[in-house]
Amino acid sequence: MTHPFAHPRYFLSALALMSISLWTNAQHKTPKSFAPDSGAIKSINEHSFAQHIRVLASDEFKGRKPFTIGETKTINYLKTEFEKLGLKPGNGQSFFQEVPMVDIKSNPEEQLIIKGKNGSVTASYLTGFVAGTKHVAPEVSITNSPLVFAGYGIVAPEYHWNDYAGLDVKGKTVVVMINDPGLSDPGLFKGKNMTYYGRWTYKFEEAARQGATGILIIHDDIPAGYPWSVVRSGWNKSKLQLEAPDQNKSRATVEGWISLDIAKQLFALAGKDESLFKEALKPGFKPVDLGLTTSLKIKTTIKRSVSNNVLALIPGTKRADEALIYSAHWDHFGVGEVIKGDSVYHGAVDNATGVAALLELASAFKNTKVKPERSVLFISFTGEEQGLLGSEYYAKYPVFPAQKSVADINMDMMGLAGKTKDIVVYGYGQSELEDYAASSAKKQGRIIVADPVPSSGLYYRSDHFNFAKVGIPSLFTGSGVDNVTHGKAWGMKQAEDYIKTRYHSPQDNFDEKTWDMSGMVEDVRLLFDMGFRLSTEKGFPKWKTGSEFKAIREKK
Repeated sequence: MTHPFAHPRYFLSALALMSISLWTNAQHKTPKSFAPDSGAIKSINEHSFAQHIRVLASDEFKGRKPFTIGETKTINYLKTEFEKLGLKPGNGQSFFQEVPMVDIKSNPEEQLIIKGKNGSVTASYLTGFVAGTKHVAPEVSITNSPLVFAGYGIVAPEYHWNDYAGLDVKGKTVVVMINDPGLSDPGLFKGKNMTYYGRWTYKFEEAARQGATGILIIHDDIPAGYPWSVVRSGWNKSKLQLEAPDQNKSRATVEGWISLDIAKQLFALAGKDESLFKEALKPGFKPVDLGLTTSLKIKTTIKRSVSNNVLALIPGTKRADEALIYSAHWDHFGVGEVIKGDSVYHGAVDNATGVAALLELASAFKNTKVKPERSVLFISFTGEEQGLLGSEYYAKYPVFPAQKSVADINMDMMGLAGKTKDIVVYGYGQSELEDYAASSAKKQGRIIVADPVPSSGLYYRSDHFNFAKVGIPSLFTGSGVDNVTHGKAWGMKQAEDYIKTRYHSPQDNFDEKTWDMSGMVEDVRLLFDMGFRLSTEKGFPKWKTGSEFKAIREKK
């Protein structure tokens, strides 16, 4: 979900604006004998749910950042809890999968100065720009690098789109827009449904492929899906990345963001105006040399270590070589910038709730009388907040090969709006898993609704995306806001309050007095119901026609 170093769910406040009911008819029938028993479902309850969150979000766990005492406490807590439930190690003889990483703290100069023949523009660190490097080197720099506006920074042959056509970016810094053209022109790409080309991660990857020395993404609240404060909070800390043989020298030397205000100032300095944004929407847009240069030095602090995914397994009774996967990331931001007197980024909602849900699901599967015929693998990933790193590593080195992995059901940020009449499916239309979700929702008297803000590209922002990229059908749901007692407006207000006051801050802590966990429990019971069904079937859910992942699965 992603975000400049976290995958913000800023879209939540807009959920009530587009509550599109989708009474989808499930395409698969499950024999009644395979329905999960009520005892197993009831084992998913507020008491045990709260206990896990209370521990994981406590000061003692120090914000659960990889490479810290917070990681040690977290992964050992999960191992102990899985053992208590009677689960087996999920990675051979171990509950852990080591993930080699490099921790880089980028310390750029305090000012990014952009020069032109008519003057200069100065951006201050954290307020006007952020920047870092993936190069594993004590210091990097760019000197008098020419700035080129490359539109959206996209090369998409299937959409006949190439913002880099005819452009040699060696030694240059590209300035690009966030999101993709479909947000502004519904006739382009997938309209308001963001494609992966709109993601900030893609922009950096493409700039590297093109050979750019630097890249600066222009931030704008609406197309980004989150405010500048989220960019700032993600980039003022050290960042993790997977070990790479080339020490990431293939990446652009400098990767960063500039505020919309700074972008407008540099356009003006270049003798351009905001009409350039509209020009970039036209197919065949040609990059614009801005006639400006910039220089920046970044010093780094480098730390190599090994983090851990946590894996636990319930072997299948008949088809143990096939696996249904439940996932949730355990990591958060650790200890950082003091806000309102607190420096521990507790990550109670994000994502102690998802990890607690993982443990609740494990308990339910162990308590069901009819045991799953397929194996059920529970994975808690490291490094999600750093760019989906733990899931990327697992996708490269899986315990169960992709062709034997039935599906991934991912949990990230469970809702606080209490019981709701709805549940969101992000990336609606991707796979048959949403039909399973609709069937399970109907049992609860609920409906599934499509992503209310498809332009935010939430389907590409959490760990399930790395499963999708290798062809495994993946489901990512979000809690609804249509509260059964107070209605949509009230539910929307709860979501807005969380985003404005607690998201990615030390104030994301567990408050037993104000939290209503009944909705979380309902959502996890729904995910258990559909997962139990998948664990007893012989068929595999499929990607739907039009999904970019369908061809990948069919090649397996």
